[in-house]
Amino acid sequence: MTHLDSELQLLKGECISMWNLVLLQINKTQDSLLRFDKDLAREVVLNEKRVNAYELKIDRDCENIFALFNPVAVDLRFVLAVLKINNNLERTGDIAEGIGKFIVFTETSFDKNLLEVAQVIKMFNEATSMLAEVLTAFEKEDTALARSVFKQDEVLDNINLKANSVIADFIRKNPDKLEQALYILSTIRKLERVGDQVKNIAEEIIFYVEAKVLKHKKDK
Repeated sequence: MTHLDSELQLLKGECISMWNLVLLQINKTQDSLLRFDKDLAREVVLNEKRVNAYELKIDRDCENIFALFNPVAVDLRFVLAVLKINNNLERTGDIAEGIGKFIVFTETSFDKNLLEVAQVIKMFNEATSMLAEVLTAFEKEDTALARSVFKQDEVLDNINLKANSVIADFIRKNPDKLEQALYILSTIRKLERVGDQVKNIAEEIIFYVEAKVLKHKKDK
């Protein structure tokens, strides 16, 4: 194994560690919402600093590899992909932090009927599944698995499209719960963006493994 190969393996390991942390952040956010656990939500908010630290470290390591080894072909594509995946993971961490703050700021536990009709937990489960699957695709260089998340994202998009009418109907029937309904609407918007970040990551995996650029293409 060359020195470059060793550095690339270390970089991949760092990216996977960050990925697992972001997955944990999303899972904790879901748990804190269901149990209305403000302490767990605060933990998510505080742990965002760790996600940011990973992002900075990975960025520096990518820059060092460019400067010291001048990678080409698949090695170059891998480092470029990690740079973008790193950014997508950091943004996903920001989303978890944002939802965590909603939970911290809300005074009463969320209405169970609201969570059900808005399909928030279904969104959480789908987003977590997508994020875990692209991690496996990254580890195994499995582009077929990476492509599978494009269809899964349609579930998040459909829930998001129906959210305005669902939340408006809930508010009409429960005007005293306006604030938490708006928090849930914002949570839905954020979870839809998790799907977008995961799709971006999937595109980067396909780029580095197959040398195909999917960005802005309608047929993936």
